[in-house]
Amino acid sequence: MRRTPFMRLAPAAVAATLVAATGLSGHAQAAGVTWDDIANDDKTPQDVLSYGLGLKAQRNSPLKTINADNVAGLLPAWSFSFGGEKQRGQESQALVYDGIVYVTGSYSRFFAVDARTGKRLWEYNHRLPDDIRPCCDVVNRGPAIYGDKVFFGTLDGAVVALDRKTGKVIWNEKFGDHKVGYTMTGAPFIVKDKKTGKIVLVHGSSGDEFGVVGWLYGRDPDTGKELWARPMVEGHMGRANGKDSTPTGDPKAPSWPRDKDGKLVEAWNQGGGAPWQTATFDVDTNTIVIGTGNPAPWNTWKRTKEGDDPRNWDSLYTSGQVYIDPSNGEPKGFFQHTPNDSWDFSGNNSVLLFEYKDAKTGKEVKASAHADRNGFFFVTDRERLAKPEKKINKPTSLIHAWPFVDGITWAKSWNLETGRPNIVEGQHPPKPPEGADKGDTIFVSPPFLGGTNWMPMSYSPSTGLFYIPANHWAMDYWSENITYKAGAAYLGQGFRIKRLFDDHVGVLRAIDPQTGKIVWQHKEEMPLWAGTLTTAGGLVFTGTSDGYVKAFDDKTGKQLWQFQTGSGVVSSPITWEMDGEQYVGIASGYGGAVPLWGGDMADMTKKVTQGGSFWVFKLPKAAVAQR
Repeated sequence: MRRTPFMRLAPAAVAATLVAATGLSGHAQAAGVTWDDIANDDKTPQDVLSYGLGLKAQRNSPLKTINADNVAGLLPAWSFSFGGEKQRGQESQALVYDGIVYVTGSYSRFFAVDARTGKRLWEYNHRLPDDIRPCCDVVNRGPAIYGDKVFFGTLDGAVVALDRKTGKVIWNEKFGDHKVGYTMTGAPFIVKDKKTGKIVLVHGSSGDEFGVVGWLYGRDPDTGKELWARPMVEGHMGRANGKDSTPTGDPKAPSWPRDKDGKLVEAWNQGGGAPWQTATFDVDTNTIVIGTGNPAPWNTWKRTKEGDDPRNWDSLYTSGQVYIDPSNGEPKGFFQHTPNDSWDFSGNNSVLLFEYKDAKTGKEVKASAHADRNGFFFVTDRERLAKPEKKINKPTSLIHAWPFVDGITWAKSWNLETGRPNIVEGQHPPKPPEGADKGDTIFVSPPFLGGTNWMPMSYSPSTGLFYIPANHWAMDYWSENITYKAGAAYLGQGFRIKRLFDDHVGVLRAIDPQTGKIVWQHKEEMPLWAGTLTTAGGLVFTGTSDGYVKAFDDKTGKQLWQFQTGSGVVSSPITWEMDGEQYVGIASGYGGAVPLWGGDMADMTKKVTQGGSFWVFKLPKAAVAQR
């Protein structure tokens, strides 16, 4: 009854296509995006220049033309089809600059679209080999922009820079061997190093499920040249300026076991820890903040000393949040969400940066917030984590760890003094008995698809709440014997995703980061797999697997508006202002991990039609005038 998790891809060799730019004469030929433009992205709503709508990735807009009083009148302005037979999951968050929408599509495609009319200006199709190995659909989560270039990652383990006006390739840098599992699905991110004044293009790798070591890269955006590279497995050697630099953490890797001959176990060589989501940037401390992925393989016993308790082995730098110096890629600090992750909870979905006033002391706290797949919402001290110290794992940086979903089985709570979970006995999948292919099955919630997953949450400074696209589900889970083979899935676990409640799977929740209180919730029959967006108009936008874009009151959770897009929505919404009007944009096209890995949930999603389009909405001018 085990589902095959990996896609049977159609032949993916696609001719590189460049459609000459047309219609650009109607747009001002701006000099290009500057660092100041990016640094102020959260304050300048005429553009969307970063993944997360700002360096802190709060996904909050100051726009309020569309608000709780008039959002019911929101109508489509235009829709753009990604075209062809290349449908699958459309998880991109678009960017907007100089009257142009820049949006990526499945199968490593890139489109420039007139933001006023929906007319295609140019299209780039990356030439993909037949033997790419994406674990979780052929998705791309979006581009970055700087100067006159736009950047995105590809499924064959490369990052590409294109001329933003024409779509012409400026540079194309391969960073990993796609045949062994390296891919790139997350959006790149632009930062400015305060020490050197250099602009750095930051991106990670994907591929944990194939047993590759995860890497974070810093590049020169003009040339694509690697400035530094940082592995996310303890003891592996980093690079700077093309040479070996320092190992990550302890060079002896004490959190990974050794065999009877004193050699680090097979799993350490394969490692995992891929930072496949998008970074945030703390300007004040000059620090890149990013989540790291699951250790490889999933099988705990491959990362635990023979006969020992899995809780004694952390597999450091995996399934946590790491703080990186943009000058050289050196780690400053690390906090682990799931030590020796036995459930593929990973940890690389968005880490948001925010400030709040402590209710007891009245002092401002500069914090990071992260809703993890393991079901807990973490608030950490980002100033402490960004302060370089010899002790790189800083568990005392944990301020709060609140459960944000129901039915968590693997841990009771978190110890705030040690920064470690209080794990429930019997929740590590048992090791297969001698001579057996698999171990006993246990019931775990959340499942590896998570209390939430890659889909980014948002924060509203006006309400002080985070809005998390969450899911209530569980899994039957068991260990399997596994030996690494290049290019093959490296899991060592079997699974079946199951329902937790009869009336819903998806649940949009608003949580108070200081108290852990769930202020309101909205249930959905199907899994939620889209990001959220908040606005000063008192709204929360998101999408649903059955095809709707929806708007909610940010204080009460009351649904105020919905629109059916024709396919499931698994992307992240944006909003911007143009010609005095506010627009909302979101990609539609069902896919992602749920229909591939989701067990009972995958069966549920069979009714969702395929698609691939970008929808834009605005208010009729009469509605704006009447507000």
